[in-house]
Amino acid sequence: MATFNAELQRDGPGLLLRDILSGDDPKVIAAARLVVGIAPDILVLTGIDFDHDGHALAAFAAGLSALGHDYPHRFARQPNTGLPTGRDIDGDGRANGARDAQGFGEFAGQAGMAILSRHPIDTGGVRDFSAFLWADLPGALIGDDPAADLQRLSTTAHWDVPVDLPGGMRVHILAYYATPPVFDGPEDRNGRRNHDETAFWTHYLDGTLSAASPPAAFVIAGDANLDPADGDGRGAAMAALLAHPRVQDPRPSSPEGAARAARNGGVNALHGGDPALDTADWPDGPGGPGNLRVDYVLPSRDWRVADAGIAWPPSDSGLRHGLVWVDLLPEGAGDSDVDGGLDKIRR
Repeated sequence: MATFNAELQRDGPGLLLRDILSGDDPKVIAAARLVVGIAPDILVLTGIDFDHDGHALAAFAAGLSALGHDYPHRFARQPNTGLPTGRDIDGDGRANGARDAQGFGEFAGQAGMAILSRHPIDTGGVRDFSAFLWADLPGALIGDDPAADLQRLSTTAHWDVPVDLPGGMRVHILAYYATPPVFDGPEDRNGRRNHDETAFWTHYLDGTLSAASPPAAFVIAGDANLDPADGDGRGAAMAALLAHPRVQDPRPSSPEGAARAARNGGVNALHGGDPALDTADWPDGPGGPGNLRVDYVLPSRDWRVADAGIAWPPSDSGLRHGLVWVDLLPEGAGDSDVDGGLDKIRR
């Protein structure tokens, strides 16, 4: 199980498909090689442009197949990014800007998300919470927001996607991609929304939403854009999710993450979190957040964690996120059930 912000977003519709089909885009190549190098069975991919017929996602999957790793099952729906509200939310006098959409986006579908799987996806059983209103979240930090009557909570999406595994087991993938808690003003609208996008899963697990909580076996995965200890976000929401009694934190780590933080210096020297857990390598100078842990794979306690880690793209690839992976076994499974060959490759 893995999640990866592959930064496969472009400035206009159709450009990602063009770049994938070109076969020579360095970021697309680096992202594909990183995925194939880890070869997860299920991948939550964030930061990928959505198009109605799924052409870009299919093209990227075809590229992965050409490199030796097939994903016959895929899921994506139109995200909230770039979805017009018809309202001047940011107060600039225009009603159709990127900041006026349900989620920031220069066009509908920019920087969405998808799930790639080697195992069948029960698309009929998907719960899509993308239309859930921010104001309807218990304890929402929306305040007196002028768009409270229509503003959705999800910047991109919140999905509960069932995947059928061999042996009759089913896992629910709880996927999301939250807004960065920055790029606003002292009102901290993005920071408050970012907090609540992660708090949504705590409420979902607790059964305090109108929808029933997920069955036993689940994995929360995606880009929360929230570090529990460092950065500009309201880390209490992530700390609460990590401490939830139904959730376990495998704490994927890598020496590369610690090395990057030490090499970059800057604000990283002031961070309190373990740099080996960082999943994003961001600017470290004045105003930059530095390296942070923002991408997560959090299984329910119905799983045994066999291994976990973070695979980083080459430093010169232009990609800023590592791929976070966790090897999971049904609780009670023995060591002999671990795929030793793949385990050795990863180590």
